[in-house]
Amino acid sequence: MSDLLRDRAMKKEKKIGKVPSDSGYKPKDGRPKDSISTVSNVEDPLHHDDSTRLPTENTYQLGPYKRHSVPAITEILKDVLTCYLQHETYEAEWSRQMTKTLCEVIRARVKEQMIPRYKIVVIVNIGQLGGQGMQISSRCLWDATNDTFATYSFKNSSLFGLAVIYVVYVE
Repeated sequence: MSDLLRDRAMKKEKKIGKVPSDSGYKPKDGRPKDSISTVSNVEDPLHHDDSTRLPTENTYQLGPYKRHSVPAITEILKDVLTCYLQHETYEAEWSRQMTKTLCEVIRARVKEQMIPRYKIVVIVNIGQLGGQGMQISSRCLWDATNDTFATYSFKNSSLFGLAVIYVVYVE
């Protein structure tokens, strides 16, 4: 029995501690390397030692405690798009950078609601108004009871902005 305990103790020491290797490598100038190479023990992946595993408890939570409010999210979209795009004119390079900025701002504002376990996906489109038509569509696979989305479109004299946000529950 003592051999079994000794073997387990040695395995734990090998897992925790690293044994320096004696490779004998020296650079051309004769000085030893600044770093020390190490060798660690790799065990059989089929063998699991239960004593090193940290216990985790199940939450048994199958749904959210609190859901995101669609009117509140729509109000955030309206506020951000109006504030950033109201007095702007369309320029291609500017709109490319502004879509990234708007996505980050909207995502940060929605995260301020502090509702855990939700993934937030923000899509912003900015385009030039020129009398053309446009159709934008997207597809998602989700749970209709826990997931939600909101959209808002903005227009001024030279551009349009469309923001879509998907709020998806992650178990």
